[in-house]
Amino acid sequence: MSIKIGILGYGNLGRGVECAIKQNDDMELAAVFTRRDPASVSILTKEAAVANVADIADWKDKIDVLILCGGSATDLPVQTPEYAKMFNVVDSFDTHARIPEHFANVDASAKAAGKVGIISVGWDPGMFSLNRMYANAILPKGVDYTFWGKGVSQGHSDAIRRVEGVKNGKQYTVPVDAAVAAVRSGENPELTTRQKHTRECYVVLEEGADAAKVEETIKTMPNYFADYDTTVNFITEEELIANHSGIPHGGMVIRSGKTGWDNEHNHIIEYSLKLDSNPEFTSSVIVAYARAAYRLANEGQTGCKTVFDIAPAYLSAQSGEYLRAHLL
Repeated sequence: MSIKIGILGYGNLGRGVECAIKQNDDMELAAVFTRRDPASVSILTKEAAVANVADIADWKDKIDVLILCGGSATDLPVQTPEYAKMFNVVDSFDTHARIPEHFANVDASAKAAGKVGIISVGWDPGMFSLNRMYANAILPKGVDYTFWGKGVSQGHSDAIRRVEGVKNGKQYTVPVDAAVAAVRSGENPELTTRQKHTRECYVVLEEGADAAKVEETIKTMPNYFADYDTTVNFITEEELIANHSGIPHGGMVIRSGKTGWDNEHNHIIEYSLKLDSNPEFTSSVIVAYARAAYRLANEGQTGCKTVFDIAPAYLSAQSGEYLRAHLL
């Protein structure tokens, strides 16, 4: 029997989830829920329904797992606890500092309803989190480093587009090669924010805009660019579309640790990603955890979980026998 999936929100992430479901033979898309007029939303899966979110309660017994594809700033803190009252849910909440609060809210709702909620699923938080945890457990004497990029930061790109005089723009986060090399060599450097990453901006100006003023505004923007070496490149709209229309990303988690009676031996653990499409990869991780949510619910488990709480075998469509024979 197929696992019936619902998608709430049909932006980049929701479309990625739809594509990922297609690649998993034990799943089917039952419905997409939207705040827009359903007639205006065209999806790829012909046999799935498109419904307004106001009617989502009608699907309470028709969906095994609801995947929430809203934003972490305002959508998910409200949506995930609310819909955990009706469905097993999975989200990609990525505001690291607020994860404990979000966990508590989802846990209370899911336990009261007898449902499973899995939060903060993706690659960071998510796969990077797992690799940080594994590495810390294996090498307790050591230092963690996380580098992001080269890739598009959607939040920073939005910040650029809010600057007066900017018509359009894209921002890339780029690891500093010298910093990465120092970490990989086992030097265990103490790195400032500026020493770890640079920021590259590609900006299309409004007609008549002051380029020098725009550049200064971007480079001095607190919480976004002021703490980084930032390069602002002014290009045409055509160049932006031709060369910067994708959403690539990636990065690496590195643990530099020591073993031995006197800590005489050095070790490096590294996990890296290079992604053509940030939302499509994130969606693929989420869909694997939707399978885990379904299995946990069938076992009678309830409450909120994170990637730390779920055994790897729950993610795979393969049987335990197959995993032991082919992947162990």
